[in-house]
Amino acid sequence: MGFNCGIVGLPNVGKSTLFNALTATAAAQAANYPFCTIEPNVGRVGVPDARLDTLAKIAGSAKIIPTQLEFVDIAGLVRGAASGEGLGNKFLAHIREVDAIIHVLRCFEDGDITHVEDSIDPIRDAETVETELMLADMESLEKRVYNAQKKAKGGDSEAKEQLAVMEPALKVLQEGKPARVLIETLSAEQAAILKQLQLVTSKPVLYIANVAESEAATGNALSEKVAAKAKAEGTECVVIAAAIEAEVSTLESDEDKKEFLETLGLNEPGLNRIIQAGYRRLELLTFFTVGPKEARAWTVRRGSTAPQAAGVIHTDFERGFIKAETIAFDHFVECNGEAGAREAGKLRQEGKEYIVQDGDIFHFKFNV
Repeated sequence: MGFNCGIVGLPNVGKSTLFNALTATAAAQAANYPFCTIEPNVGRVGVPDARLDTLAKIAGSAKIIPTQLEFVDIAGLVRGAASGEGLGNKFLAHIREVDAIIHVLRCFEDGDITHVEDSIDPIRDAETVETELMLADMESLEKRVYNAQKKAKGGDSEAKEQLAVMEPALKVLQEGKPARVLIETLSAEQAAILKQLQLVTSKPVLYIANVAESEAATGNALSEKVAAKAKAEGTECVVIAAAIEAEVSTLESDEDKKEFLETLGLNEPGLNRIIQAGYRRLELLTFFTVGPKEARAWTVRRGSTAPQAAGVIHTDFERGFIKAETIAFDHFVECNGEAGAREAGKLRQEGKEYIVQDGDIFHFKFNV
């Protein structure tokens, strides 16, 4: 099971610089002109989790394998993209399948880096990109609503179920609102239909305020406006300086990275906070498998059952699930490993109805 985030924004806001830093590669060319990202770039990054190191140390694991998130970087959107301006919306198909949107907003002044609107205003920029995404969703949805209405008139029950979601979604888009405002009003079945529609504006959003290097630790008046917008929408804003993150990603040792960040008044890379915020925004949690060969983190959605967690490792584990030997992270640490947890009665046998908790350590029993 993979989880991915699409990175959007206007040209020259720091999207590709951020992507390069996220993936510690130069796969996305960062250049001072619009549309330097011609094809979508995809990169996978490990989710920072100090618990994994602790577990590996206790168990004497030979390898440590973190869970991962995938990031998709597309060309910058501009005003009029939905009607063909710039590179148009040809790249939106690349982010229709992502789980969440990371919206990068420029919150720094720099006369050497052009802005397509000739001024710095992250709230305006956010509205510009959101409008283009809504227009693209409307165009996609209008065609499907028309086809579904014809089928529904002929008695097609599936088309009727789809229309119960598509028509309200089209209405909110026409009112200038993103499709995600509908989610709280939908049943679980209707929410699944909305997800299948792959509307970009139905996906959760995380805002990134890209500030100047000197403001990375404190933010500025512009990033505060973005934070207020995020709070009003029930989401998060992460303040970073993409230029700093790109430089950190080139440093080889953790000691060098720590020393460099400390000189700037930072405790950790902003990328860590982006990854963790994305993880929270997607309502994900982590479970672990631990042994002498490896300590490994795995990702599931909050509310997943033990068999579903087993299926993340291998479909046979879910199909033939019998039970899950389970230890909470804190108990594993307190008892200095599996043997101590077993002796202390902290190892539990959980069945098919068990809901996975963040930090659970599993050993699955299955029979195929």
